[in-house]
Amino acid sequence: MATIDDVRGLALALPGVEERVGGHTGEPAWRCNGGQVAWMRGPRKTDLAQLAELGRTWPDGPVLAVRTETAALAEELIAADPDVFFTIPHFTGYPAVLLRLDAIAPEHLGEVIADAWLLRAPKAVARQWLDERGLD
Repeated sequence: MATIDDVRGLALALPGVEERVGGHTGEPAWRCNGGQVAWMRGPRKTDLAQLAELGRTWPDGPVLAVRTETAALAEELIAADPDVFFTIPHFTGYPAVLLRLDAIAPEHLGEVIADAWLLRAPKAVARQWLDERGLD
């Protein structure tokens, strides 16, 4: 089970990531190189109404949105682990996925946040980070 503090620690440990509070709900978001990597996402009235039309509800507990390389990858994450990952109509076709913090292990969360960061980090910084870890 991960927490917002886990998100904060994992995100801010990555080069160039900064935390900002704002958006529609005043919740924290983590950005790098001008783009969002991850952001806390509570439900909006429209989200709740659209989910109700689909016979679904917003999950209990904190929800994090995380950038993905493609919308198709977001769908793959949901298919692979629907207890953790999900989406809502607002995110249809958008390269991001929602995840339940109370259903993901901090280690897995770290991988998801790092993958999102790699999409936003400057190429040279990302390459150095990967090389230092023996990753490609």
